[in-house]
Amino acid sequence: MNQPHVAESFASDGEETEPLWVPEGTGDVECRRAVVGPGTHGLRLDKQLVHFVPEFSRSHLQTLIEGGHVRVSGASARGASQRVAAGEAIEVDLVPTAQSTAFRPESMPLAIVHEDADLLVIDKPAGLVVHPAPGNWSGTLLNGVLAHHRDSARLPRAGIVHRLDKDTSGLMVVAKTLEAMTALVRAIAAREVRREYLAIAQGAVDARHTSVEVPIGRDPVSRVRMAALPGGKPARTDLTVLAVGAAHTALRCRLHTGRTHQIRVHLAWLGHPLVGDVLYGGAAAGGLTRQALHATRLGFEHPVRGTPMTFHSAPPADFAAAWAAWFTPG
Repeated sequence: MNQPHVAESFASDGEETEPLWVPEGTGDVECRRAVVGPGTHGLRLDKQLVHFVPEFSRSHLQTLIEGGHVRVSGASARGASQRVAAGEAIEVDLVPTAQSTAFRPESMPLAIVHEDADLLVIDKPAGLVVHPAPGNWSGTLLNGVLAHHRDSARLPRAGIVHRLDKDTSGLMVVAKTLEAMTALVRAIAAREVRREYLAIAQGAVDARHTSVEVPIGRDPVSRVRMAALPGGKPARTDLTVLAVGAAHTALRCRLHTGRTHQIRVHLAWLGHPLVGDVLYGGAAAGGLTRQALHATRLGFEHPVRGTPMTFHSAPPADFAAAWAAWFTPG
């Protein structure tokens, strides 16, 4: 096989400029080659690659080195800290980042409650991530929707108009057309979509707490948490106490706004975090090792036909077992 042409240029004062790259290979993974110039002699390999492959982050380039995708003078790179010398040839297999391959169809079982030409209603299981994100670039609901309805690739976020947290189970609506997506997004913004949840909180929640209207923002200490903050976005959750056990309370929660972690934050603010919600002070109990939250009811007008639609979902086995154990008279 003919070797690709590799060109290298230098400024008149001897300072190295960007090498000129010529792609090699015809598959999905591009191979690039360049020669180390005198201006970067003795530099660490990962820092050298930042000059050679500026479109990739240094952390991803380090991953390529560790994965055996980088060669120095024909031999596999020894590590990111390896020093390279002027005149040495470097080859890099540009394996794409996980993020760049995230939005791809992946066949998976979907619990479809309803489907028509304009939308899907899905009963999401606990543990399923909705959108690709760091640590979950594949195996998400979005990947499954792309496989189920190929035209969803033409829609923003594959038609997903609202989210559930990874460990929250229950009902979600997904648009299949741009017309439906636009209408559903507007309905959610206008608070015309009715979303109700079943929840199990720690302790005895006072039945007089019928509504929590406390703004929510990003926790200033921990970026993975939200918090009740005076300067946050307005958030309202209506609460109905359904039963009180020896150490827990069964609740129905209705969202009027859709802030990240809203129910979890509001109950933690009341001093009654959800069972299993360790992020907000809850503890595992009754077999529940994830937050005890289930999206049980979803109601809206059909985004195209305008007819009222209501869907119900029974809680999954782990949630139902704890509910029965703590709140069933016996």
